[in-house]
Amino acid sequence: YAILQKFNTPNKNGRIYPEHILKREIDKYQSIMKKGGALNELNHPTSSLIDLDRVSHSILETWWDGNILMGKIKLFTSPGWKKMGIVSTKGDQTAMLMMNGATLGISSRGVGSLKSVKGQNIVQDDFELVCFDIVSSPSTPGAYIFQDPSERDQYQESEEKPIVKDDRMSF
Repeated sequence: YAILQKFNTPNKNGRIYPEHILKREIDKYQSIMKKGGALNELNHPTSSLIDLDRVSHSILETWWDGNILMGKIKLFTSPGWKKMGIVSTKGDQTAMLMMNGATLGISSRGVGSLKSVKGQNIVQDDFELVCFDIVSSPSTPGAYIFQDPSERDQYQESEEKPIVKDDRMSF
């Protein structure tokens, strides 16, 4: 499980995803998930294209808990990992890191423009969600991977409240 994203919450990159934009993109992502196409990578690449050599996991389901987008993740581990612990895929590498106590996070990847409003970068209507990558340091506060939903609270981080009000955003 993981916290995947939050709307109307400043992230460490200084971006704010308005509710209507993030919900629109998650609705689109649901149809990709239903077709088994919600492929995601270990680490953010420089490209917006998903590289199949780097795929580590898929998102099986998502749901909203207030302004928090939650998700259930499936790691793509190989038979070699399952039988003998041999790391041969990005999913195996992710499982190995977690098995050894690494705390891993989730970061959304997308394309689109930003509008700077009083020092805050507001994601604009042309935003398109690509996927949710596994990263070492997520920009969304508290966006970490955990084994059980009851573990979610141990990853909470302080969140700054937005100081900018936009008529399209509900804070």
